[in-house]
Amino acid sequence: MAAPVTHAQDTVRVEVDGTTGRVVLTAARRRNPLSVATMRAVTDGVRQVAAADGVRAIVLAAEGPAFSAGHDLSKMVDRTLEEEREVFAVCTEMMRAVHEVPQPVIAAVQGMAVAAGCQLVATADLAVAAEGAVFGTPGVKIGLFCSTPMVAVSRAIGRKRAMQLLLTGETIDAATAVEWGLVNEAVPAEALEGRVAELARQVADASGATLRIGKEAFYRQIDLSEDEAYAEMSEVMATNAMTCDAQEGMSAFLQKRRPVWQHR
Repeated sequence: MAAPVTHAQDTVRVEVDGTTGRVVLTAARRRNPLSVATMRAVTDGVRQVAAADGVRAIVLAAEGPAFSAGHDLSKMVDRTLEEEREVFAVCTEMMRAVHEVPQPVIAAVQGMAVAAGCQLVATADLAVAAEGAVFGTPGVKIGLFCSTPMVAVSRAIGRKRAMQLLLTGETIDAATAVEWGLVNEAVPAEALEGRVAELARQVADASGATLRIGKEAFYRQIDLSEDEAYAEMSEVMATNAMTCDAQEGMSAFLQKRRPVWQHR
């Protein structure tokens, strides 16, 4: 059953289909720019579908020929410092929401994903791109270095490759984005929707409680030292093993049957 539809100046659509929630950018004619209103709507939409009963995967998608051209530059000229700060504070909240919701978030990318659009792809837990997609952080070309996109992009692809994108403003194609680790895979454009739906179904086949534990643990350990990570994750696995679904899953494996999840 579909969830209530949310609009921000008709730029975002939110829907739920079974175990998958979708947050879709709909300003196709303008290449889906990320204004403050749109970013707030994405943040609200991600949280809305995350709270819907039964949702175990969230897809970030976009209508039209581009995923997102990044921040809406038309709303960043002749503004006060406080207004500019608001743009990046709201953007940061959107990125944090993607990481903080318990469900894995999958970006479905076609066409252009640059600047904050590239940041959103890098922030997503998983990403699938159409073969014609391009990615970049071109802010240096207009005098506005992509400093906030740099946070997510550098963590996804490493220092040297991130600096190459940031310092040159060049774009990379989908195959390179896969090679660099910015996206998981590239598929023909006509197969994008189906592949993302398949990936969402694969994710949703797991226990919702286990997905929540694992996603939170992943981002908690990723920047720790190896010793700190092992200490924390050992405790996570021990407590995870005590959950109803872990006990059910292990029993089902030993008994050669499918598990019946309680999602707790």
